Amino acid sequence: MLESILEQYANEPGGLIGILQKTQELYGYLPEDAIKTISERTDIPEAKIYGVATFYTQFRFEPIGKYNLLLCMGTACHVNGASEIVETVSERLGIADGETTEDGLFTLSVVACLGCCSLAPVMMVRSSEGEEVYGSLTRDAALKILDGYKAGEGAADGEVMA
Repeated sequence: MLESILEQYANEPGGLIGILQKTQELYGYLPEDAIKTISERTDIPEAKIYGVATFYTQFRFEPIGKYNLLLCMGTACHVNGASEIVETVSERLGIADGETTEDGLFTLSVVACLGCCSLAPVMMVRSSEGEEVYGSLTRDAALKILDGYKAGEGAADGEVMA
């Protein structure tokens, strides 16, 4: 599959970001072996590829959990208690921003804005099944959502969703 990505973008000037984005979509992160292959096929030095990939926050070098929890810390969310939600989720899961639980189920990602300001505070859960947005969060609601995903059921009924 990486070969088809390289064939699509390898000869395009400025195609490196597209290659990295598609590679991350394929693997969920940028594996070292994939970067080496990209370098070999495009004649772009690995150091330059790492330079580009580390410049942009969208790229990851470690796998993420089944559920990527994006907790908004934008202005509206911040003033409506998002820091309490982050603290609660972090304590429950035993991980900090950017970390993944040992069981590989959850990754915690604190983000600048999710664009759902009217629902503040907001959390988005991304998975292979898609994205769900949960708004007007309280500590208890956030914990119920986590428990639902941990049980394999998604969020509990009655949660606020966008």
